Amino acid sequence: MRQATAGSRLRGYLSRFARARDGVSAIEFALILPFMLTLYLGGSELGDGMAIQFKVTLAARTVADLASQCGNGTLDGQYCGAANGLPIDSTSMNQILGATTQVMTPYSANNMVVTVSELKFTGGSTSASVVWSAANSGSGRATGSSYALPSAYQSLPSGNYYVILGEATYPYTPTMGYVLTGTINIYEDAIFFPRNSTCVQYYINSANIPPSC
Repeated sequence: MRQATAGSRLRGYLSRFARARDGVSAIEFALILPFMLTLYLGGSELGDGMAIQFKVTLAARTVADLASQCGNGTLDGQYCGAANGLPIDSTSMNQILGATTQVMTPYSANNMVVTVSELKFTGGSTSASVVWSAANSGSGRATGSSYALPSAYQSLPSGNYYVILGEATYPYTPTMGYVLTGTINIYEDAIFFPRNSTCVQYYINSANIPPSC
C-alpha cells in the first residue's frame, strides 16, 4: 500500500514538473543571451571594419588623384609645388600625403602608412618600375624597384606609360575581437593616369632634380 502511495506521489511530482512553466522565459533568455551578444558585438565590429576599409580605399584614391593633377613643368592643381617651376616639391608632397587625415575622419590616421609613387612601363609589360616615391612614414618604394601591374594595364597598346600609384595601409585593431584576430592591416591601392602631362615630376631638392619624361 505504501509502495503504491509512493509511486502515485512520484508520478504526481513528475506530472506537475512536466506541466510547470515558471522560469521558462528566464532560462530561455539565459541560453540565447551569449548568442545575442555575439551577434551584436560581431555586427558592430564588422560594420566598423567595413567603414574603415572604405576610408582606406578613399585615402589611396585621394593621394593618387591629387598627385595626378600635377604635370611636367606645368603648374596645375591645388597641391602642385612651385620650386624651380616643377610640379611637386617636398612641401606640396607633405600636403598631398596629409590630406588623408581629413579623409579618415572620424578615425585616427596616426598609424596609417600612405605612399604615393610614379610608375613607368611599356605596353604589354607585366610589371612597372618606380620612378619616384614618397610616404608619410619612411621613404616609400625604392626607385627602380619593380611593381606587378594589374591585368587591366598589361594589355595596353605598345608605348611608354606613366601612372600614379596611391597606397594606404591601416592597422585596424578590433575592440572586442582582438584576442581572436589581433591587429588587421587593411591595405588598399589606386592607380591614376597623369591628367595634364605625360608624367608627374617630384622635386625634392636641388640635389634630387627629377629627369624629364
